[in-house]
Amino acid sequence: MRCISAGSALLLALVSAAAASAETHRFTPTAGVPTFAVREPVLRLKPGDIVESQTFSRPGDYYEKAGGPWPGEVGPFFIEGLTPDDTLVVKIVRLRPNRDTAVSAVVPMGISAVAGDSRTRILNDPLPSRRFVWTLDRTRNVGILDLPNSASKRIELPLRPMLGRVAVAPAGQEAWGGLWPGNFGGNMDASDVREGATVHLPVFHEGGYFYFGDGHALQGDGEIVGSGLETTMDVTLQFDVIKGRKIAWPRIEDETHIMVAGSVRPLVDAFRIAHVELIQWLVDDYGFDKMEAYQVVSQGGVSRIANVVDPNYTVVAKFPKSALPPRVRRTP
Repeated sequence: MRCISAGSALLLALVSAAAASAETHRFTPTAGVPTFAVREPVLRLKPGDIVESQTFSRPGDYYEKAGGPWPGEVGPFFIEGLTPDDTLVVKIVRLRPNRDTAVSAVVPMGISAVAGDSRTRILNDPLPSRRFVWTLDRTRNVGILDLPNSASKRIELPLRPMLGRVAVAPAGQEAWGGLWPGNFGGNMDASDVREGATVHLPVFHEGGYFYFGDGHALQGDGEIVGSGLETTMDVTLQFDVIKGRKIAWPRIEDETHIMVAGSVRPLVDAFRIAHVELIQWLVDDYGFDKMEAYQVVSQGGVSRIANVVDPNYTVVAKFPKSALPPRVRRTP
């Protein structure tokens, strides 16, 4: 028979009570918003609560026709008891496409990593406008595109659904457009933000004001054409709070890595932010000396260019959990 100390029993009782008080909310969005900002919440939650929802779409929008407007993001959600001294934790419990098509559009002088965009003038003529509509075989979990001008005529790629946009309201009175990523999260377009991952976001206002949207059935590193396989998603999220722990930039965890996302231009500064913050994470939570953390991240780290098309670029710095000791999180 296993013996449980009085202190352990109390902790188990508190955890059980918290789990019992958590609620599951089924939320159907009726509108999307164009900016990340403080505004009237559409839903109020407690730590531990689960939300079953969808990314927003309306008839005639981007997903349905060429030139259709972007539908906006879902939110904000207000998390009770969350303060700027805390960290918001969002677990992506389930993330699945809920329609049979996805769109990837090429817009002349729009957003691209390898062609002219609206911010950088070049001598070359703009690329022609093109709208690629992929078929999503959700049973086989593949995306299919006909290639009439190519030798193969058709391609199939395994799907890897992700959320391009997860955010809190930025600091102060700022309102950032939906295309922007930053220290508040936003349009990071990081393919690591997928089912099973947990996102940690800094908090700038009481309640956080959480937003999500921009489902991609698949997206390559860099998102070089300016869009992934854009489609709508069924989304299940669970919310938690780390009290008394402040972070500066979004963090992500999955089954194999811890990660930090840095978003800014130029690209090298996004790279620097992500890696400096990853090194600090090893120091703060895993007991590393700073110079030794610098060394092991340099040798064992991995970096991903999440996007080089948004108004700010995003780099994700990663370190394998297999090389980490148990957490020794310092008392704030």
